[in-house]
Amino acid sequence: MMKKILVVYYSRTGHTKKIAEEISKNLNADIDEIIDKKKRKGFIRFLSAGREALRGNLTEIEFNKKTEDYDLVVIGTPTWAGTIPPAIRTYLSKNKPKNIAFFCTHGSETEGKVFEELEKLSNKPLATLSLRAKDVDSSDEKTKDFCERLK
Repeated sequence: MMKKILVVYYSRTGHTKKIAEEISKNLNADIDEIIDKKKRKGFIRFLSAGREALRGNLTEIEFNKKTEDYDLVVIGTPTWAGTIPPAIRTYLSKNKPKNIAFFCTHGSETEGKVFEELEKLSNKPLATLSLRAKDVDSSDEKTKDFCERLK
């Protein structure tokens, strides 16, 4: 049984944050938000952000908790242009947790290459959870199943 769990997430619209909070509560885990110091609100910035994600760009971020203090780190990300946003890419370039799990929220039919990209930047996950943005409010069962796999 794992002891100390951290749920860390980046969220532009709030969907990923909502799921992170559910998972944290379910696992009795600490939670930490990754803050992208670059402004990402608005349509033009949204388009620019997708381009940056596709290019694999990094960005300046803030976060509070150290992954080495935890037995398991659960990372939550939105899907941008079928891949991970610069804030998550930057986070994983600075942190290398041993035991990891991933969840993502996405607006399209699939999560694209998100889990593949996350695994390349870290380790093979213990579990993954993919939720469409429109299903975030009714995600209780999927989220609980994901958490059970991690317990």
